[in-house]
Amino acid sequence: MISNQLGSRLGQVSPLRARHQEPALVLVAHGSRDPRALATVTELVGLIRARRPGLTVRLGHIELNEPLLDDTLAALPAGRAVLVPLLLSRGHHAKRDIPEAADAAGHLLTRVAAPLGPHPLLVDALHDRLLAAGWPDRPTESARRRGGVVLAAAGSRDPEAADDTRRTAALLAHRLGVPVVPAFASAAGPDVATAVRSLTARGRHRVAVASYFTAPGRFATETAAAAPGIAAAPLGTHPALARLVLHRYDEALTAAPLADGRHLASA
Repeated sequence: MISNQLGSRLGQVSPLRARHQEPALVLVAHGSRDPRALATVTELVGLIRARRPGLTVRLGHIELNEPLLDDTLAALPAGRAVLVPLLLSRGHHAKRDIPEAADAAGHLLTRVAAPLGPHPLLVDALHDRLLAAGWPDRPTESARRRGGVVLAAAGSRDPEAADDTRRTAALLAHRLGVPVVPAFASAAGPDVATAVRSLTARGRHRVAVASYFTAPGRFATETAAAAPGIAAAPLGTHPALARLVLHRYDEALTAAPLADGRHLASA
């Protein structure tokens, strides 16, 4: 009888514990035909798990790589999930594709976190990547007067995406003490070559390109090839990205109760 009563009580406690478990974190990458991209985001998932032991972390792609986001969501057990876009600005994927995938996962209560950028942690990562590529840590005043940076991003037809990139450029300019001009690999202008010319026309003849991409891929390779000098590596597995992914996850959780609806989009 005691065993039966204990089993009954444990059966009552387990659902309570399940309700209080942290929602799964689904990292949503774009996807790329470059095999280095999948290796990079897979390593980033490992960094996130190491920073938050016990948290369920899964990876899903919008296109081009497996697992695709729909499959990742379908494989999760019924419960709660927060989708964190591995995207650096607002745009079609963040506003439409990811929320629609979340809505289609009827067995989950979901939230969609904000894109990663803009945020000071991204500026930390961009700065470190520039230093690693040869940008001076403590430039002289003469070097500052001659220096400039092009912030190379993917590009989008959504004007809010360009606004986000410009805000990151402004934050990076403040950090470096030199002009930073945003440039885009597609869908928007200027391109990297045009941005470089605009800086050299202002007397900025020592121009570096900061790679505002989450992983290696075609756009990162093409923009680096257009650099007249220093070309930084993509953000990749910089520790600041793992911190920022978890920050966006936590933001999404505190914005409103998950139980308010099946899918609640974060700002």
